[in-house]
Amino acid sequence: IVLWALLIWLSMVEGGQASLVGLAPVQNDIYAQTHELSYKCTSITNKGDNLDRYLMGRQFMVIFIVFLINMSGAPVPGATLWGLPTWVTQVFLVTGFAMILLTCMVGQLASQVNASHCMLDYINNYFAIFTLYVAMTIEATGVMHVSYLIAMIVAKLAGKPIESKEGPRTGLKAVLFWGRVLFSIGVLGFALAVTLSALFQGKTTMWEGVPAGVSVVLFFVLMSVVGMLEGMQIAFFAVTKIKKEERGKSKFAVKTCDLLFKGKGRNLPGFMVGRQLSVVTCFFVVARVTTLSIAEGEENLWGVSDTLQNFFNTGILGAIITTVLASITWQLVASAFPIAFLSNPLTYIFLVICLAFEATGICQGAWVLAWIMKKTINLQRDEVYIGTAEEREKDGHKDNLTDLPGGAGHMIKLPGFYDEAPDALKSLVASDPEVKKWMESMEASIRLNEEEVAEVSDQVA
Repeated sequence: IVLWALLIWLSMVEGGQASLVGLAPVQNDIYAQTHELSYKCTSITNKGDNLDRYLMGRQFMVIFIVFLINMSGAPVPGATLWGLPTWVTQVFLVTGFAMILLTCMVGQLASQVNASHCMLDYINNYFAIFTLYVAMTIEATGVMHVSYLIAMIVAKLAGKPIESKEGPRTGLKAVLFWGRVLFSIGVLGFALAVTLSALFQGKTTMWEGVPAGVSVVLFFVLMSVVGMLEGMQIAFFAVTKIKKEERGKSKFAVKTCDLLFKGKGRNLPGFMVGRQLSVVTCFFVVARVTTLSIAEGEENLWGVSDTLQNFFNTGILGAIITTVLASITWQLVASAFPIAFLSNPLTYIFLVICLAFEATGICQGAWVLAWIMKKTINLQRDEVYIGTAEEREKDGHKDNLTDLPGGAGHMIKLPGFYDEAPDALKSLVASDPEVKKWMESMEASIRLNEEEVAEVSDQVA
């Protein structure tokens, strides 16, 4: 139950981001009557710099929820399933590969696919409002405020101002802001001290047999890999908005852009799919490396109380480290130096790897799940309610693209995925009636279960 609750919440966190970022340029008064709750959400995020604040809190939520999924879905030692051979359970269960695919397809890709085109319907519910408030509350606590200091340093080095819709902080606002920055620095330092100490003492959930030194090295390598993947999408978002001749002249910047925009532009969303799988894989391994675990009979880390040790064991400290050092920091660097990021040979290498992952088709099941979700809860494309951007402009409601923050200090990511399902899936549905029949039966089954639940609820009432 906990596992599925976390997956459902993750899908709202991921889909909510796609919706709120995508709706930022749209004048929200045009859907205030048809989507009251969506209007309430965007009224919050469109005010001042709240979208940046939401993205900051949301980034921590994603990582922490993935860490919790890893803890709740990890197999117990010696677990077997359906009498499958040992090597199968080792590959799919013990390594966490099955959980990675489940998280990626159910909790992330399916929701992002739908939310990229059905933004209004996706957040028109109280669950979306609750998730938004949680993200804003996390940011308001100040735990992530060291990221703002990093943003200021990066922007200063780049010689670029951080654009803001709010005036400079003065008086009490400035005191509270810098107080939370200092608090955040202390929290990050404490989290690093606890995690590194546990790694050297072998008191984490890392797989048995892995030496402590290797765990420490793996920790920093994975943090760097996650950082590259997180920064790449920020750099790619920036490069899509500038002219070809301004995208850099270095060998790898040119090769990266050529590959990214090759053909009909399918490599751009293809990268997003492969990147998602890569990042989730890294998150799961980082969760194992950083989550503390004290064996029965062992002394607690630093001799702390059981209550404090249980807090360490939640994985929240690892989530803080990963959010700040492996995610937000790299995104901020990429937002300030997108061309330099593209010129890095590793960017090209990781792009090729992500495209290779996507080409295997291992995540294309997400499109089936997205289709079932869309039909089941009757998600409609935004054009049904508010028309296209061109139609809105004719009606005097032109989108304001300047409302979407970008440049140094902003973590705006690539919008959406494919406009439609992969060609292979569309061809399969067209050529094999049984596949289409199965997809429709899944939709009907879900609808039937919903009707049965409603009927029972009416009887109880």
